[in-house]
Amino acid sequence: MKEMFNVDDKIFSSMITVDVIVANVWMGFLLFGAGINQRVDKWLKADSSAIEDLKNKLINYKKKNQRIPSLLDFMMIIAIGFGVTGFAHFFSDIISPYIQNNFPYLEKFSLTSKFFWLIVIATTGGLTLSFTNFRKYEGAGASTIGSIFLYVLVATIGMKMDALAILDNPGLFILGFIWMLIHVFLLLLIAKLIKAPFFFVAVGSQANVGGAASAPVVASAFHPSLAPVGVLLAVLGYALGTYAAWFCGILMQFVS
Repeated sequence: MKEMFNVDDKIFSSMITVDVIVANVWMGFLLFGAGINQRVDKWLKADSSAIEDLKNKLINYKKKNQRIPSLLDFMMIIAIGFGVTGFAHFFSDIISPYIQNNFPYLEKFSLTSKFFWLIVIATTGGLTLSFTNFRKYEGAGASTIGSIFLYVLVATIGMKMDALAILDNPGLFILGFIWMLIHVFLLLLIAKLIKAPFFFVAVGSQANVGGAASAPVVASAFHPSLAPVGVLLAVLGYALGTYAAWFCGILMQFVS
């Protein structure tokens, strides 16, 4: 979104700082809640038997599919990742100029941006492959390798950050906490109405707020075998976030 909407590095640094601090404050409450989840479930009037069933299924699935990865497994996982990325680059170089030449008025929706199509095609490609036999590489550590590249991405973004930029506009913290309060209010309200177990509230929240770096941590606080649930929900959050953030960006452009 930063590249697509040409966000100033200073503003971007400020918002990332707010995001990290606010998200981690909320994560502390979630970890505390994980320790008293039975009491919270009682307040929510939730039946947590589904969590026990899920936990047992994941333990059995892990025993069935986990294996010691071979060199071929590593090469295939990396080949799939770079292959989808190359595919996305190839088609973004075709789609973007075509739209720019034939439908220039779509530029205001970022649809003439190569970077937009690169991310959309790569995200869609990854989601599509998750429904094929390629998903079996999860047993060989696909998520672990993906997490390594995720940290490389985070480090790359971090090298362009100036965390002290937030001092120029500390009011952004108020904005961040307002966002988080609305998020928490809606989560707890819906959980109370549908009687959802606190596990789904906590992991679902962190998957959207913290992502793949922290959602597995919250899930593991309930039981170590539930960590993959955090990873999968975080990946879904990233995928949905790509489209939702673009839509929000367009709405903000209209407002401005």
